[in-house]
Amino acid sequence: MALAVMLLNGASFHGGCCRHKVLLSSLGPLLSNSKLYSSYRRPGAEPEKKLSWRNADFSFKKSFDHLKTQLSLLKKETQDYLKGPGGHPLSEHLLEQTKVLWQFRSQEDLNKWVISSDVEIGGKSKVYIKLGRNNQAALLYGTLNTEVPRDGETQYSGYCSMRSRPAVGSFNRKKYYDWSNFNSLYLRVRGDGRPWMVNIYTDPYFSHQKDDLYSYFMFTRGGPYWEEIKIPFSKFFLSSRGRVQDNQHPVWLDKIRTLGFTIGDKVDGPFQLEIDFIGLLNDRAHREKFAYEAYDKNTPV
Repeated sequence: MALAVMLLNGASFHGGCCRHKVLLSSLGPLLSNSKLYSSYRRPGAEPEKKLSWRNADFSFKKSFDHLKTQLSLLKKETQDYLKGPGGHPLSEHLLEQTKVLWQFRSQEDLNKWVISSDVEIGGKSKVYIKLGRNNQAALLYGTLNTEVPRDGETQYSGYCSMRSRPAVGSFNRKKYYDWSNFNSLYLRVRGDGRPWMVNIYTDPYFSHQKDDLYSYFMFTRGGPYWEEIKIPFSKFFLSSRGRVQDNQHPVWLDKIRTLGFTIGDKVDGPFQLEIDFIGLLNDRAHREKFAYEAYDKNTPV
């Protein structure tokens, strides 16, 4: 369709411009109904006549700069891969006991996270994030509202969440966090006494597993003091679309995509959570492989 418009706009006919206008008028209804034009406009505004492909920026310099940036990222990834796991020598990787994944000291650290709430489904909860006092922590705060939207479909409401952005490699390739060398999640937080849910998202092998989520509870005690929380990965249970699954299995620690925190305790009112850092811990005293009984789907007869 874009090619037809381009030819009509640039062609010269032997019969003058009349034939050009006749062809455009005949193709006008077809072009106006196509997706070349924007489908949304403000009420009362004139429809935009500019084709969508004309809004694209075909700058050779920007394309070259983007290619140069991606090639430099690919070079660094290759060097880190040849050096060892995570860009460290294998001996250091095997002896590593702790590792800081995220700490919050600048706005750039906050930009690695995304906040959301039930506003996406018509709810009224509000959530915000900013740097804490002296730029030493992330302050997640807002108001929880469990009022259900009056759309005739939604039955539950009242949640706010904070989730890390997925890691992206060179040329927008998917990257995964490999936490298989550790057995616990380690956090330093200061809350207001309300319970939170810690969520781990992994990259599924099959499309029907895209809603799978590994979760466990994080209880804050409130007060002016910081607390250090250790959550073994063996405690995380599997759920899908808010329903705990009968068939449980451990977290795939070598295919971690994102980490998130959710509050939805069905209590209206303000909430607050400060996070100093999020890290990993290899606790040698923790011997548990998996905390839940694994059922066999196909029980042998």
